[in-house]
Amino acid sequence: MSAVASFSSLAASPYFLRRVLWLDAATGAATGGLQLLLAGFLAGLLGLPETLLVVSGWVMFAYVAGIGFIATRQFVSLAGVWLLIGANLLWVLGCLALLLGDLVMPTLAGKAFIAIQAVAVGLLAELQWVGLRKAAAQPGW
Repeated sequence: MSAVASFSSLAASPYFLRRVLWLDAATGAATGGLQLLLAGFLAGLLGLPETLLVVSGWVMFAYVAGIGFIATRQFVSLAGVWLLIGANLLWVLGCLALLLGDLVMPTLAGKAFIAIQAVAVGLLAELQWVGLRKAAAQPGW
């Protein structure tokens, strides 16, 4: 089975949007936890301020709590998912600002860390949007 066919069958599932939300929550919790537990080490490795890593780690945990609230309702709130998509897009813009601006001077590893976050979060926003389209087409998801 091709990757496109596999994705199509996964996206057709009535659980697709919830699975994407839980994937977003899991990756956010893992990254936030990593940043909080290893902030000092990561600051040196990535060339990013420790305060930035700690604050963004806590922001991720607040975001994960929001996802948990939305994903555990009987019916997923479409407005809530739009808020998550907006937050993800803001995160991507923040990553781009860090990469292209002169607010911080990340190391090569830091640039990779920020770029990977931007791509991953952008992909999650896209998957959430796909899930919203599917949910709107099939009420009761």
